[in-house]
Amino acid sequence: MLRHVLFRDDKDFAGCSIFGMMDRGGGRTNGEPVMRAIANMKERSNGLGGGFAAYGIYPDRADLYALQLMFDDHCARRETEEFIRSGFELAEAEPIPVRSTPEISDPPLLWRYFVQPMPSCLREDEGEDDYVVRAVMHVNVNIDGAFVFSSGKDMGVFKGVGFPEDVGRFFRLEEYEAYTWVAHGRFPTNTQGWWGGAHPFNILDWSVVHNGEISSYGINRRYLEMFGYICTLHTDTEVIAYAVDLLLRRHGLAIEDLAMVMAAPLWDHIDRMPREQRARATALRQIYGSLLMNGPFSIIISNRTRMIGLTDRIRLRPLVAGVAGRMIYISSEEAPMHLIEEGLERTWIPTGGEPIVAELEEIAIQRVGAGR
Repeated sequence: MLRHVLFRDDKDFAGCSIFGMMDRGGGRTNGEPVMRAIANMKERSNGLGGGFAAYGIYPDRADLYALQLMFDDHCARRETEEFIRSGFELAEAEPIPVRSTPEISDPPLLWRYFVQPMPSCLREDEGEDDYVVRAVMHVNVNIDGAFVFSSGKDMGVFKGVGFPEDVGRFFRLEEYEAYTWVAHGRFPTNTQGWWGGAHPFNILDWSVVHNGEISSYGINRRYLEMFGYICTLHTDTEVIAYAVDLLLRRHGLAIEDLAMVMAAPLWDHIDRMPREQRARATALRQIYGSLLMNGPFSIIISNRTRMIGLTDRIRLRPLVAGVAGRMIYISSEEAPMHLIEEGLERTWIPTGGEPIVAELEEIAIQRVGAGR
């Protein structure tokens, strides 16, 4: 008992497991393989959180934003629905299908809304995506007991408290088909266990799963709030998701620039770069220095056309990639790839700060863009 009091070894630190798979041709598979893959790394989890992001799951409503929400009670749901109807054309509202399982207890109310922003509600020079981000921030900040945990088109996040494979069964992921699946096991670092705080973290089509700890959370958060992002979860991974949306969607940076910002090289390394590369790296470091992600991390970033893997510069968290035909895999460990893919052609470990980039083929991108 004395040792327990002195050393606080009651906390289960465990690890984090991340896994992603993309069919670059746009072929869709159900959630069984990704659930098997993430379950294979169960020793990295602690049962306090798990979740999935799936792309291509709403082909009949692909042109609509799918707002997926958690509610504490029906009062919060009614208040949120009033807000949605005031600024969106609501095509459909329904509970998210779930099944009762002994492993998952006390879930919140889970609903999804397929919507389109009303043009009259957009501010001058504001696009639909920016309007949706603003609406998500409003709900998460101002409506007590409501939380938007997914807000993209033709995709959805499914997450909760439990081991990831149990969360997947609860959400009936074997009934969905997606061309990209991303999964996470465990819970955000230094954050209490609750449904909204589990990974993935999402804004619009962007989803992020993360293994590690971002010690620069404070300065990252303050920088993002200058651009209208409000961090309500007080956990490090949330700032990664918002930073990705800012850098790639709003500011139009290339993926290599994103890596240069978030996993920035040391100044003495920049000084040794060729002239043009040095000038660009210096500019990025000066402009976006407050978005440098300090601390150990490996992450998978996904949207409707890409899946990106990235680690910190000195690889304090593991990440491995694999390929089999049109399939690209990114994982904390190699074993889950072999488990679900007998034809794995090769695997490799990226260097620190080197992005792994998987993109849909052109025909698949056209199909996604056209809503199939």
